[in-house]
Amino acid sequence: MPEYLTEIVIIIISLGLFAFFRLSGEVVNGETTGFDQQLLLMLRNPENPADPLGPEWLEVLVRDVTALGGVINLGMLTLAVCGYFWLQHKPRMALFVFLSIAGGSLFNSLLKEFFDRPRPDLVPHSTAAAMSSFPSGHAMMSAVAFLTLGALLAHASSKLSIKLYILCWSMLLTLLVGASRVYLGVHWPTDIIAGWIAGGVWALLSLLASRWFMHSPR
Repeated sequence: MPEYLTEIVIIIISLGLFAFFRLSGEVVNGETTGFDQQLLLMLRNPENPADPLGPEWLEVLVRDVTALGGVINLGMLTLAVCGYFWLQHKPRMALFVFLSIAGGSLFNSLLKEFFDRPRPDLVPHSTAAAMSSFPSGHAMMSAVAFLTLGALLAHASSKLSIKLYILCWSMLLTLLVGASRVYLGVHWPTDIIAGWIAGGVWALLSLLASRWFMHSPR
């Protein structure tokens, strides 16, 4: 990675950390309650808060999308990628991918334990959800997994168009999974925003760490 790109990544990480701490402070102080409630209700039938907006097939589709950010699916994806690198005789890359995503999962659990924010009770949940609410595990881990793996795949290509294609899909999947959690009523919008920020910062930190990890003495 060119030196100027490293500096840009460090600046983005710094801004992301500032945004996360600022947002988490507002959440703890209750300053985001109005925003959270208004946006959550906008996605529900005004006459029946238990009914998400749109036809029934849309709710089924959103449940399929939200499953992409679940522990099982992301875990299987991670193991599949690690196995691929192992078969390619790149054990250090396989280990890096595993540590990066497993570390992100552990970090998310610690954040949830620290903030211990209750799940939304404003509307009925349209899918099962466990643990506390802030930051969203689906949003954060989608960002960690899809952006980290996307960055590695993009780095392996020499064509700018392919790099952009991979990164766009990585970001789209991350956004869709996070948005699905609000639509299904299991997260406040600020949970998702915080998850995206924290996951993006972790993915960028992983990208920086990969330079040292992959080129350090064996």
